[in-house]
Amino acid sequence: MKEHVILVDTHDHSIGEMEKMEAHLKGELHRALSILVFNDQGEILLQQRAFSKYHTPGLWSNTACSHPRPGEDSLEAATRRLREEMGFTTELSGSFEFIYKAHFDNGLIEHEYDHVFFGTFNGIPVLNPEEANAYKWVKPADLMEDMRSAPEKYTVWFRIIMEKWKKDFLNCLPKKLFIQITLIQ
Repeated sequence: MKEHVILVDTHDHSIGEMEKMEAHLKGELHRALSILVFNDQGEILLQQRAFSKYHTPGLWSNTACSHPRPGEDSLEAATRRLREEMGFTTELSGSFEFIYKAHFDNGLIEHEYDHVFFGTFNGIPVLNPEEANAYKWVKPADLMEDMRSAPEKYTVWFRIIMEKWKKDFLNCLPKKLFIQITLIQ
């Protein structure tokens, strides 16, 4: 069964749906989600995308990402995809949204209205090998330094998320999570 994405306008109003690969071939703006999970040490859980992914295989990215299905809200989709990709669930809080457009070497275009969610987790993820090849916990400062020196190792949207997060740290993180991270650092 083919996956469908929710087409949106620049204000995130639903304007229809389209088969996922068709949307990526045409570069149609569609709703997406990204999840960043932190542990009690303030580290971010990264995933290395599976080498079989249709774009950006093997690149490091945020904890999980995907698209809501038609009729599914973004928070429900984020919870579902975190479980499907990383094998766990946690309470997620929405934080910020942004639009980006990226062209890939294979002709696909990501044109997404991305909803970013944050959560906490201290266990060991159980990776779905169709989605993630590996994981690691990284301190935000170390991640930012590595992104500066080797941006090609990371997905485009994750680099944008981290740049936005760095510029507006106080407003991006939910208050509870901000307090946990700042107390540790």
